[in-house]
Amino acid sequence: MRASWHLRVCTALLLAMFASAAAATPPAPLLWKVSDSDNSVYLMGSFHLLQAADYPLSPDVEAAFKDAKTVVFEIPPDEMASPALAMQMQQAGLRTDGTRLDDELDPALRKKLAAWIATSAQAASPSVVSSGMIQQFQPWLAALMISLVEMTKQGLDPMLGLDEHFAAEAKAAGKPTLGLETGEQQIAFLAAMDRDEQLQFLAEALDESDAGNRELATLHAAWRRGDARTLETVMAAQMRHAYPRLYRHINVERNDNWMPQIERRLTRPGHDNTLVVVGALHLLGSDGVVEKLRSKGYRVERICTICKDMR
Repeated sequence: MRASWHLRVCTALLLAMFASAAAATPPAPLLWKVSDSDNSVYLMGSFHLLQAADYPLSPDVEAAFKDAKTVVFEIPPDEMASPALAMQMQQAGLRTDGTRLDDELDPALRKKLAAWIATSAQAASPSVVSSGMIQQFQPWLAALMISLVEMTKQGLDPMLGLDEHFAAEAKAAGKPTLGLETGEQQIAFLAAMDRDEQLQFLAEALDESDAGNRELATLHAAWRRGDARTLETVMAAQMRHAYPRLYRHINVERNDNWMPQIERRLTRPGHDNTLVVVGALHLLGSDGVVEKLRSKGYRVERICTICKDMR
């Protein structure tokens, strides 16, 4: 979740995840219902890339979608696959001063990057993974590309991600869709990370690409069963401890920016319920949107029929 950003950061950078086989039980993504006197907002934790075996979803999730009149994502669906947005990201992430990525890496990180390129070039097209290409990138863009390549190597597909699924469902049902931020804002946010944060982001992406790292499988399995405790411990708590500045930048600050928009959907008059689909990291722990809304006095209910842990 924290390493899947490719543009939806999200999850929580990125809900990077999986090597596990799908279970027979339909997945039960994190889902809360937050209500005031007349409106409700459903908050759903997304994986931005998934497998075909991750569908269909649990009846709880589909019922929340059916009840919502509007569906809100991190960025508007029309921007998610925009070629113009991809071009903007590339332009923002390319080096323009004649330096190479290696020039700002310490020897250990430079060695890890070279090893990843050598290994990944055997499994991906040279046009996708090459030292010459990666050396032109800023650290944040290199980190995103590494995460995306690793997830696709595990059989994950951005076109099967939860965001894409509900964007298509909303379009078919004629439901309005919105974004909490624009693609341009996400790019600016990524590019604005200071060098230490960018290098942490790159180091984390490379660490998660280690063949012996089972964290992806753990996160995917926890997401499928709606296990908020494991997701918070393995993803949010570890990131907060290991990369506190990066965690605040990509998670806490964005959550705070989203809060007024979500509250407006609760406090306005009427009965037009909303489904909000964001990276799971944004919903977890005391820094997550769920607890921030609970602390403001809204009624908060975890929705998960199959869950044993109903936090």
